[in-house]
Amino acid sequence: MRVVSLLPSATEIAYALGLEDQLVGVTFECDEPARARVDKAVVVGGRDTGAMSPGEIDAYVRAQVAAGEDLYTLHADALRGLDPDLVLTQDLCRVCALPAGRVEEALSYLGCRAEVVSLDPHRLEEVLTSIAAVGRAAAVGARAEHLVTGLRGRLDAVDRAVADLPRPRVAVVEWTDPPFAAGHWVPDLVTAAGGEPVGARAGTRSVETTWDAVRDSAPEVVVVAPCGFDLAAASRQAETVAGELPGAAVWAIDANGLVVRPGPRLVDGVEALAWALHPGAVAQPPPGRVRRIA
Repeated sequence: MRVVSLLPSATEIAYALGLEDQLVGVTFECDEPARARVDKAVVVGGRDTGAMSPGEIDAYVRAQVAAGEDLYTLHADALRGLDPDLVLTQDLCRVCALPAGRVEEALSYLGCRAEVVSLDPHRLEEVLTSIAAVGRAAAVGARAEHLVTGLRGRLDAVDRAVADLPRPRVAVVEWTDPPFAAGHWVPDLVTAAGGEPVGARAGTRSVETTWDAVRDSAPEVVVVAPCGFDLAAASRQAETVAGELPGAAVWAIDANGLVVRPGPRLVDGVEALAWALHPGAVAQPPPGRVRRIA
């Protein structure tokens, strides 16, 4: 089976399921594992925003959306040459990846008969379900069930470790200019880590907010997890957030690796958050995952 992944989280799932040899196409943002976009054909491109500030990125995205323009470009000729059997895509977020409808239109135009599986989880449980769905579609269902069982076991271990501890109020900031409160599965991560999420509801979209509103939610802990950024970049942005929210404990986290991509590493994120909220209750995560800023 020839598999094409059109979003980074799907690429991570494919590798976690041992589908490296079947995976033939990825996106320019598929950086986990790092070899993915080196070894595989890149079938989706987009603008490199690495040198832009959060405010500049926000302005660019808003302008593209207002103009009805796509944020990503599907390289149709490259996709045609891969002749995929299975394409993994999404309809969850236009800012995160190409929507499934665009992909299906392209496949129809190219005469490809690939199965298109859209991964659109809104809750942590649905992320685990989506991993199983990829496994079934790729004919490795038993392997996927084994992976999911292991992830559930780790979540259960964290739950036991924090069950009887106080639950601090936790705000997760998904973007800093303007501020956005993280929704979808992120409040579930906080709950699983032994915190009480404030400022956003699980299963709903991330929402634009204000620093006054964040302060009014009275968080004891603020986690800065800017979408598209690693720990180093999140740490720089967290310095600004700390100035806006004096009195709260401010942490930066590797957002791309542990928070915003709905794949297996969300469980790593729960473990890292649990250690930040309850030091000593769980094992300290490896370096490069989470850092106290204030």
